[in-house]
Amino acid sequence: RSRAEEVGQSLPAMLANLATQASHTLSDVVKLAQGVHVVPEFLGNRAPFADPHARAVVAGLGMETDLDSLVSLYIAGICSIGYGLRQIIETQASAGAPIERVVISGGAGRHDLVRQLLADAIGKAVLATRAEEPVLLGAAILGAVAGGQFGDVQTAMGVMSHVSKVYEPHRDISALHNARFGAFTRLQAVAREIG
Repeated sequence: RSRAEEVGQSLPAMLANLATQASHTLSDVVKLAQGVHVVPEFLGNRAPFADPHARAVVAGLGMETDLDSLVSLYIAGICSIGYGLRQIIETQASAGAPIERVVISGGAGRHDLVRQLLADAIGKAVLATRAEEPVLLGAAILGAVAGGQFGDVQTAMGVMSHVSKVYEPHRDISALHNARFGAFTRLQAVAREIG
């Protein structure tokens, strides 16, 4: 954390930047996870299992204490968020509500690396919004409708919100993500079984 503060970045931004510098492409960054796997259910599982008793799993850690091992854990964590989202997307699709793309904004989703890793992990396009503060934009949209500027929310959204960039999943890395997703679901199942 002190190193991140020295360079004027948040710790997640610094880790993402280090990972990006260590790889040829944003999609190749997943290779830095090197056998580290995370199931990020630190506060239970909201979806698709609605299990408040679910617990997190971190597997594959060694005794390393260097910055590279922290970058590896960070990348595994970001991928795991994508795999949890993939579960939700697959569950929705099997219930008749498929999606074609995901819109991301704010927080960690501001970094190009996070956006690309999520697109690769879920196998769907990730669209980044132009608005840096989407909650404030949503409030402005509702205010504009309430104030009579627009007749409905959908029209206001069409005028006031915009996509800045689309992150397409890279098919050449999909086999690795499929294998990691398989590990994710197995670890998740074992955690439920032994919990």
